[in-house]
Amino acid sequence: MSPYMLGPYYRFQLTSFLSIVSRLTGVFLTVVSTPLVIWWLVALALGPEAFAQAKGFMGSVPGIVLMVFSLFCLCYHFANGIRHLLWDTGRFLELHNVYRSGWIMVAATLVLFVLTWWSAS
Repeated sequence: MSPYMLGPYYRFQLTSFLSIVSRLTGVFLTVVSTPLVIWWLVALALGPEAFAQAKGFMGSVPGIVLMVFSLFCLCYHFANGIRHLLWDTGRFLELHNVYRSGWIMVAATLVLFVLTWWSAS
């Protein structure tokens, strides 16, 4: 799509927004979250000093922000993956069901995020 189509010529739709966000969450999980988890696991294996440093970062404001955003991205990507698996079976492909499943996926993301964060706290 041409960038000139945005604005008065193109109305942004839920489906395109969810698709773009799915790609962005996948990139974030790959570029930020996975190296963060690997760093934490390596620090755990290296001993108490390295683990204390990793734990210190995870407990800082930037670390908490990264963990919260990583959890949200993981929940979103998981819920959207289930939605796509259902589509792969040929279900919910009618336009009204595509929008309905999109809103259900957003709600499931929020519920999963809140429950996971609450249970981890």
